[in-house]
Amino acid sequence: MQLGFVSAILWDLPLEEVFTFAREEGFSCVELMCWPAGGAERRYAGVSHLDVGDFNDSKATRVHELVRTHGVGVSGLGYYPNPLDPDPAHRKVVAEHLKKVIDAARRLGVGVVNTFIGRDQTLSADANWPRVREVWPPIVQHAEVAGVRLAIENCPMIFTKDEWPGGKNLPTSPDLWRTLFEMFPGLGLNYDPSHLIWQYIDCARAIREFGKRIIHFHAKDTRIDHDKLYQVGIMGLGWHTAKLPGLGDVDWASVFAALTDVGYRGAVCIEVEDRAYEGSLEDRKRALRQSKRYLEQFMVQ
Repeated sequence: MQLGFVSAILWDLPLEEVFTFAREEGFSCVELMCWPAGGAERRYAGVSHLDVGDFNDSKATRVHELVRTHGVGVSGLGYYPNPLDPDPAHRKVVAEHLKKVIDAARRLGVGVVNTFIGRDQTLSADANWPRVREVWPPIVQHAEVAGVRLAIENCPMIFTKDEWPGGKNLPTSPDLWRTLFEMFPGLGLNYDPSHLIWQYIDCARAIREFGKRIIHFHAKDTRIDHDKLYQVGIMGLGWHTAKLPGLGDVDWASVFAALTDVGYRGAVCIEVEDRAYEGSLEDRKRALRQSKRYLEQFMVQ
């Protein structure tokens, strides 16, 4: 396994400094964010350490030089929008940018692009599948031609009352994963156990069932606030909070036991979304250092 991090947490550092930090702290790889230019739609969205809008061979060569100089690999390129947005014009913009991310991955020789399937949160899960069949075949075909695998993250994307209860990302549970993989056998998972904890889904069991689908891994934890859960119930909001690995309710020993059982040897990228570590750049760097120290005890070399 290769221990790395998601570059979004170092949003204010240029690409070279991200690589420098990764090398100095002993990380093996980085997932590079590739959002289009413009304002952020939500926290950590809008970060772009790789501008894929006019990515060419010269820019790819520069990235390769950074990889060689620092000895830090690129685990994947990341872009996490809503490809199934209710607005057809927005869906088109998202799909075109996602194809550019795939093209950049091909130029770099990076085999993985991490993203969301998306969801129209005003529709039921069943009502979203026809839109998946409409939007995703051209994207999947584009990736197949480029020789790039798409890794779908399992985050439900529920943060506000406007996004409740459906969220903005459809495949968030084993039942939905099965439907997705029947539809597109070539897709993989960017597996994040933190999103399963608050759905009360067994993280280790899911790894054992879908282990061959896991081609990228996000290391993030979630703490369930049982006092808040008592007040608002499971249908409420705000009773689970993103935390650094080891500071929440994920059983990391069982998760890594399952990963080794299924033979996973890919990237494990720390994703920091813990508000307690957002006060400054140094706090965010400290979050990565602390997470690295905690996770190293489980890593298979």
